[in-house]
This record gives sequence, C-alpha cells and structure tokens, in this order.
Amino acid sequence: MRQVLAGNGPVFNAGERVESSTGTLWQWLLVAAGAVGADPVSAAVYGGLALTGAGFALAGLGALRLHGGRVAVPLGSPLLLGLPPVWDFATSGLETGLLTCWIAGAWLALVARPRSLATSVLLGLGPLVRPDLGLVSVVFLGAQWLLVRPSWRGVLAGAGAAGALPAAYEVFRAGYYGHLVPLPAVTKEASGSLWGRGVGYLADLVLTYALWVPAMVVVVVAVVLVLVRGGGPGRVAGPALVPALAPVVAGVLCWVYVVKVGGDFMHGRMLLPGLLLMLLPVFVVPVSRVGVCAALAVGAWAVVSAGWLRVPYEGGIGPAGIADERGVYVRQNADPYPVHHTFAGSPYHRRYLREVREAARSGAPRLLFGGSGPRTTADSPSVTASYVVLGLNGAAVPLAGAALDPIGLAHPLAAHSERIEGGRVGHDKWLPAAWLAADRGVPADPPPGTDPARIDAARRALRCGALAELRAATRDPLTPGRFVRNVAGAWERTAFRFPNDPVVAERKVCGR
Repeated sequence: MRQVLAGNGPVFNAGERVESSTGTLWQWLLVAAGAVGADPVSAAVYGGLALTGAGFALAGLGALRLHGGRVAVPLGSPLLLGLPPVWDFATSGLETGLLTCWIAGAWLALVARPRSLATSVLLGLGPLVRPDLGLVSVVFLGAQWLLVRPSWRGVLAGAGAAGALPAAYEVFRAGYYGHLVPLPAVTKEASGSLWGRGVGYLADLVLTYALWVPAMVVVVVAVVLVLVRGGGPGRVAGPALVPALAPVVAGVLCWVYVVKVGGDFMHGRMLLPGLLLMLLPVFVVPVSRVGVCAALAVGAWAVVSAGWLRVPYEGGIGPAGIADERGVYVRQNADPYPVHHTFAGSPYHRRYLREVREAARSGAPRLLFGGSGPRTTADSPSVTASYVVLGLNGAAVPLAGAALDPIGLAHPLAAHSERIEGGRVGHDKWLPAAWLAADRGVPADPPPGTDPARIDAARRALRCGALAELRAATRDPLTPGRFVRNVAGAWERTAFRFPNDPVVAERKVCGR
C-alpha cells in the first residue's frame, strides 16, 4: 500500500515486482482508503470488522429468504460467534472481513436473483478476494446454471460476466509479476500435499472448541429441514435444495483443500471460510420446536466456547507450529488491543528497529541480516534488510530501500527455494545469508561469518538459467517485450524451485 501511494506501483520493494498480497481486492480497497487520507492500518482493522458485520447480516437475509421469509431464530450465526478465531481475524487487518462479506453476499444473490448477470459478476469475484475462493466461485456458478438452465447464449454471457475481471487480472499478474499466483502461494506451495499436517490443523480447531457438539445439533436440524416435504414456508425442498446445498459443497471442498496443503500457521484462520459456507443454509432457521431447542443448545455452547475455551498454547506457538496469532501480537506489543504495532513487549524486535533506523540515518547504503548485528555495504541506494517478521521489516525499512524476508512471502529468491523438510507450515523455507549477500551485497564487503566461497557460488548461480530469468522477470524494466516474455514464461517460472545450498544450486541451475 505504501509503495502504491508513493507512486512505485503495486510492489513490496521499489524496483522489484512482487505480489505479496493474496487478497487482491482487499489490497486495492486499502489503497483507496489511503488515497483519500485515511490511515490504511486503521482502515484495515475497522473496515474488516464492518465487513464482517455486513457479511453476517447478508448471511442472515439469505437464510431467511431460503426458508420462505418466516420469523427465524439464529443457529449457524452463534456457532461462528462462539469461536474466538472469528473475532480475532475479523479485526486482524487481513482480508477475512471482505471474504466473509463476499461469501454471504454472493450466496444471497444466488438465492434471490440467480438470473441476473450482476449475480454472475459477483459470483466470479472469488479468486480476486483470495485465490483459493476460486473453488467457491466454480460451485456457485454451477449452482446458478442448475437454477437458471440458460441457453448457450446465456451460458456464454454468464461465463463472460463472471470471468472477465479475474481473467483480466490474471493476464496482468502474469505480465507484471511474471507469476500465475501471488508469491505467498509459491512460498507456501499451495499446490502441494501435506495431508497429515492438514488433519492436525483441522483437529487443532475442532478439538479446542469441542466443535463437534454444535455441529451435531446443526446437522440434525439440517436433516429435519431437508426431509420435510411439501415445499411450504420454512421448508427446504425442491428447487431450494440447490442454493441450500451449494455452499455446503463449497465449504467441504474448501476444507479438503486446506487439509490437503497442510493447513496454516495461524490457528483456525484458513478453516473459517469453509465453516461459514457450510453454515449458510442454517444461519437462521424458522421458528419451530426443533429450531428453538437447537438454537438454545448452540447458544449455550457458544457462551462456553467464547468465555472459557482457548488453545493450550495461548499467546504463543504450539508444538505443531500453529500460532495463536492474536496472542502473539498482544504479547509482542504489550497491548491487549493492538492496532499499530509498536513491539513494545519484544526487546529483540525493538533492537532490530533501532538497527534499521540507525542505518537509515547514516545515509549510506547498508545491508542488515536478521537483527544479528553484522552490517555490510549494500548494492542499493538505501537500507536493505532481511528479517523474518515481514510486516515489521516492511514498516521499518525506508521506501527507497528493500525489506526482504528469508521465508519468501515477499522475496522471489526465497519463495522459489526448496522446502526444508519438517519445517513449520508456511515458514518452511529459509534463504541463507550467502544468497542475500550475493544478490544485494557488494563483493568486496561480505557479511562476517559467511563463507565467501558460498557467496561466489550463489552469485554465479544467479547469472544462470531459470534464476537469471526469475530476476529479470521481477526487476527488468517493464517494456512491452518484457510483459510478453513474462506471460509466456509464467507457468514454468511459477513451478521453478532451486536448492537453498548455493553450491548445489549452482550445479543444478548452471549445469556445472
């Protein structure tokens, strides 16, 4: 956001085209907020909360319409409200609020106006909200087709309306960034399979909050609603089964995908969209004896869950590498409700901030490695700093400098390195300092403690084959020819990986 507002384009570091955000629409909404003078950080926190509230309202309206518009009682909504991760990520500054609002709004449009081309446009926005929501778009568009059964002309019109914006952006992404997906998807190997870890990630949410208790209640009510015949008000039957089943199918697919890729390092975060989807048809249910009893049971569970149930690693990182993300930031900022990160509670982070600020004040090019103290001269007009906490680094390093992360969320070299076996999910890549020195440092001034031979090997590897092309795709001036070459090589470039050992990488990439 800061780079866009400063006129450097949608990049993380000036002079290097990297898409570090997976929430395309969210990123541009925050840019718009900053452009009109709002503080983007506050806009992210409070905007996320407002969009979450709007999403809950839209979900309730969709369920009310699905059940014939009768007076209803909440069922799925208190289940979500009883989960602490829902509150945490609604105000985390991430795209969760927009995601909630889009899912609920798209489903309401599917229920209320399936024949509208505007509905097709809305249903197609999933990949721009977050790439994995393309699954939801496909299921919802399939449901729209089942409801409308359009002619071939109607199918083409609907497909064009749904796919125009995502397709246009994908061409821009491939040409501008040289990749088919945002860089974090490369880093986290979003097409890989780590089923065992994924099951553990699912269990981490389900077992912590005894989620099977309200789930059984909800399933019983859903079965009762489906089995009731006659199609009268409050009864889900006949054509209403399509919009009722579509979000459930989409939610199950979302959970299967999350489990397949190994989950995430943030407690519960990646499972929330699928849970919301599966609860949409019963977000509210008609007033009946079964409905009221079920609502009371789920409400009681929600009170217990919200008030007393917490992860055993509260405020930290569990043995499986999953973090209580909000708790970590509360502890690091010494603030129960952090909005702007001060890191007042973390001496290590404060020391790193001082190092970066001192380097920036010196006015000389500097290369910093992870807050460990050694500084060398950088091949850059300002401070170049590598640090594992990307958000802190991005806020600390001047816009004219380069904030790099050895994990690879915003650093192409690290992102394309091979996974470290047994590493933490989402943090299982690590680019050694030799690569950073070779890429950004001055040859006559290597960092202390780093083998010059490894730096030389990395420097030679960076001039060879796919590594040289990766640097050119992200750093060369964006001429029309470069844009076309980026598009043409996007598939191969996205799939490229190299060993993080410079000597081994040189042999592989350069053929030596």
